[in-house]
Amino acid sequence: MAKTYALGLITAVAASASLSKNNCAYADGPFSFSPFSTPSSNASQPSSSSSKQSAPSNPPSSSSTGDAAEPPPPPKVRNDHPRTTSAGFDPEPLERGVQALEKISQSSSAKQVLEAIKKQEETRQVELNAKAAEYNALKAQFETERQRVIYDEQKKLAQHQAQTKSQMARYEDELARKRMQAENEYHRSRNQELVKLQEESSIRQEQARRATEEQIQAQRRQTEREKAEIERETIRVRAIAEAEGRAHEAKLAEDVNRRILIDRANAEREKWVSAINTTFDHIGGGLKAILTDQNKLVVAVGGVTALAAGVYTTREGAKVIWSYVDRILGQPSLIRESSKGKYPWSGLFSRSIGTLSRGGNKGHTKDGKAFGDVILHPSLQRRIEHLANATTNTKSHQAPFRNMLFYGPPGTGKTMAAREMARKSGLDYALMTGGDVAPLGPQAVTKIHELFDWAKKSRQGLLLFIDEADAFLCERNKTYMSEAQRSALNALLFRTGDQSKDIVLALATNRPGDLDSAVADRIDEVLEFPLPGEEERFKLLKLYLDKYIAQSETRKPGWFRNLFKRQPQKIEMKGLTDDMLKEAAAKTDGFSGREIAKLMASVQAAVYGSENCVLDPSLFREVVDYKVAEHQQRRKLAAGDKGSV
Repeated sequence: MAKTYALGLITAVAASASLSKNNCAYADGPFSFSPFSTPSSNASQPSSSSSKQSAPSNPPSSSSTGDAAEPPPPPKVRNDHPRTTSAGFDPEPLERGVQALEKISQSSSAKQVLEAIKKQEETRQVELNAKAAEYNALKAQFETERQRVIYDEQKKLAQHQAQTKSQMARYEDELARKRMQAENEYHRSRNQELVKLQEESSIRQEQARRATEEQIQAQRRQTEREKAEIERETIRVRAIAEAEGRAHEAKLAEDVNRRILIDRANAEREKWVSAINTTFDHIGGGLKAILTDQNKLVVAVGGVTALAAGVYTTREGAKVIWSYVDRILGQPSLIRESSKGKYPWSGLFSRSIGTLSRGGNKGHTKDGKAFGDVILHPSLQRRIEHLANATTNTKSHQAPFRNMLFYGPPGTGKTMAAREMARKSGLDYALMTGGDVAPLGPQAVTKIHELFDWAKKSRQGLLLFIDEADAFLCERNKTYMSEAQRSALNALLFRTGDQSKDIVLALATNRPGDLDSAVADRIDEVLEFPLPGEEERFKLLKLYLDKYIAQSETRKPGWFRNLFKRQPQKIEMKGLTDDMLKEAAAKTDGFSGREIAKLMASVQAAVYGSENCVLDPSLFREVVDYKVAEHQQRRKLAAGDKGSV
């Protein structure tokens, strides 16, 4: 009885263990079996489940071959556990049950062995349940991980899709932009073609119009030529008729006129013949009386000889006396320009008129400006005014004058500044150039001494301005310098060795470095005259515009000449503003004051060359642009010459 009970218990335990293992390995859901069910029934259900699972994976062959009569093959049972049978039954529990039964049958205390085996099976069932729970937890974790991976894959897929969409959008935008560019290029080329066609059409129309006008003009000229030919023929016929009438009238009056002229000519001839005969009779009588009388002949010859000798002696004596007076009182030959007259009495009247016109106020022009027509940089102008005032005070205090050196590019106003400074300081002014000394040769020393002797005679003091001073005041060790030039330089150094109270020496040069060191030692003040800036150029343009254009008609000859000379046409200015002068001042960068004066003289010549004598902005700009281009070309040529040297 115990064996039978033990055998039944072992069979149930083995079946339940087999079902628990099958449930863990193959079941998709929980299974509930009767602990006392037979193995055949237990094995049939898993096999049916396996067949259900494998059935969808093996479709019937009739669907692919089309043979409905052939039965489908039996489904193959999947065996994932190597110890189980094809039906899914695990024989291990039965083996353990058989072993337990053998132990019970061999043991004397079967009940205790059975209890022990039962406890072992319970413990084993607990372990199996724990493993099943652990498996379920791992399955749940795996499912969670699979869901996370699926989510990550979906997220990556969404990102990839978004990136693909953005790339597609950019590609579509690029295609649209290229399409728009192609369309714009097409439209632009089409518009250019249309414009070109319109231009060609307008050109053809213009050519047709010109051809029509030329035909009309040719017909008109032909008509005018025919008309002129008819008029000339009419005039010729009329002239022939009038000439024939005048010839007929002249022929009728010719005889009368000829008789009148013959009578008048005869009367005149008789009158002149009688006068000539009377004159020769008197001359012949006088010569006969002189020749026949010896005393009268001697007196006549002596009187003629004395008259000739007196005329010759008077002429030569006057030349000698005048040369002596000119040498003593006259102006030296080296002086080209001076505020003093050539002789002491020659400039008295002009100086009196100048003093009255200035109102006794020396140093200021009629418009109240300090330097009249001289436009300089403000700092340079202030320094020159300071030197002029210092020179005035030096003269009033009988102190020695200070010598000056003006250097800078040509045409920057050095000579004009020296002249105005002499006038402002109340001194006389004399100008000479260094190029006049070399041609004098051995006489240069004498002329230099005469110049300084003449300058010392000035009561007010004299400002002696030597332009182009480097022409004969250069370094004495130059090989090309002649002995006469060295002597002239030594003479000037001798006369300027001490500070003078009568003469202010002002030198002007473009190359101050070429001056002799002894000459440079005698210089007290050095002033640089740079090219005028834009503001100075604007003032110079206004000054010379007023001088050459606005006041050109005021410079008229005397009233006696106005009676016989046609008055010049007045220049009219239209639209010329200060802005245009500022524009011209900006364009004339690098121009000197002399070049600006020549520019305005060219503007005046262009206005006189026009038809209506009107200065408008277009003519002014044209002349300015031409002179600017000419100035730049001249600078390029000068730079090329320097480079070749």
